[in-house]
Amino acid sequence: MPIEDWIHPLLKHYTAAPQWVKSFVGTAYSAVPVGIRYGRKAPEFLDEIAITDPEILRRRAGEKMFALLDAATQHVPAYRHLRDVVTSPGRTPSEMLQAFPLLTKQELKASLEDYVSAGLPESMRMATFTGGSTSVPMKLYWHRHVTRPKSFAYNGEFDRIAGIGDRDVTLALRGRTVPGAGQPGQPLWMYDPIKRYLHLSSDHLEAEHIPAYIAAIEEWQPTFIHAFPSAITPLAKWLEAHPVPAITARIKCIQLFSENIYDYQVELLKRVFGCEVLCDYGHSEGAIKSISLPGDSRYFFWPLYGHVELIDFDGKPISEPGVLGEIVATGYDNLVMPLIRYRTGDMAMWTAQPNTLRPGFQVVDRIEGRLQEFLVCRDHRLVSICTIGAAHFEQLADADRMQFEQHETGRATLKVISREDLPANVKTALADGIRKKTQGGLEVEVVRVDEIPRTRIGKHRLLVQHLDISSYLGAAHIDNEERSEL
Repeated sequence: MPIEDWIHPLLKHYTAAPQWVKSFVGTAYSAVPVGIRYGRKAPEFLDEIAITDPEILRRRAGEKMFALLDAATQHVPAYRHLRDVVTSPGRTPSEMLQAFPLLTKQELKASLEDYVSAGLPESMRMATFTGGSTSVPMKLYWHRHVTRPKSFAYNGEFDRIAGIGDRDVTLALRGRTVPGAGQPGQPLWMYDPIKRYLHLSSDHLEAEHIPAYIAAIEEWQPTFIHAFPSAITPLAKWLEAHPVPAITARIKCIQLFSENIYDYQVELLKRVFGCEVLCDYGHSEGAIKSISLPGDSRYFFWPLYGHVELIDFDGKPISEPGVLGEIVATGYDNLVMPLIRYRTGDMAMWTAQPNTLRPGFQVVDRIEGRLQEFLVCRDHRLVSICTIGAAHFEQLADADRMQFEQHETGRATLKVISREDLPANVKTALADGIRKKTQGGLEVEVVRVDEIPRTRIGKHRLLVQHLDISSYLGAAHIDNEERSEL
């Protein structure tokens, strides 16, 4: 029987333990064979990942979709009324899927138990929570002995694509709290021998702490980086101003996770480290997953992980390239709590360029970010933070961190952490540039602040949106709590 799911609740105690305990326990656990840690499902998922024939991928995806819809209409209360959709002859699995309603996060939270299978014992439910607001994160159920082995297999494949080997040490800046960090005499890092991660505290990214990070990096000599974009950016800026070739030349690849990724961040990382920067897209719900590839910055969705749709603001499917739509996810394999046509709130557009690297994969040009990460212009148009940031963040090259905040239509505040106040001409240039970019729709006041809080799980929010986005462009599925998540 796989042991990983049963001992996972002990992770918080392992993390809080002294370094010598982590070194001893982690080294011993890392020696346990994968089959014992994750069970038989992990090799099955690895076998699926290895499939490259697009016709086999298409056929297998159809089989997984049918199995999901069949189980859901038999055992999940919310879907039992759709049983005839699955049992009636003449429909393909994709056609069956279109008969299912779109599922919003608000609906899921309001009737959680209606979306949980009655056909599996409660022991197969593994409760987890999204990285939502501090007060009420959303509860979900993973499929015990399935969801975590699946995550292990796909994350491991992403590492292999990046080039990570069994002996490589990875620098991790992914919101992990380092026990004791910031206290007198306590390190700002910890080492996990299970994943061979050198965790740096994401709570001490100011310039005065960077030398302590540099000392830890020089000691452990990581060759890869896993990071939130907002967490690695201050380190990269410091290294650009204070070059340490022995560190930057050693890094072979940087993998970015969880947050929106902006062009200026990728350009900075490539400039400082001189290596490939790869991006991962996924979510706690575990329904879909995509990655960028060496030499191609587009997002490639794993076809046997889950099914992806794009819909417009009216909920209609988008098939043509270059049209911005919301990502809708149907996740395979989790039969405890099947997520079918789940509205993620993330925005993307299908690529118009051919896919020669991974035939059979759905491909989008970029992930534009969640709908609540759009600013509202005075005429009620929505403008993506990505669009604004790509054009104007270079004027804030010396800033440590920044954040937009909006309370009223057509006006926003851009808060900037910097050692000194920005010159008046820079503030004016930023405001004028954003006004021009939004065609006169948005006025921005630029202010210097001493602190910008991160979320409960260490992410940086580029936009704090106080307006009710549900009143704009038919976005009625976005609830108030979701706007505060990222």
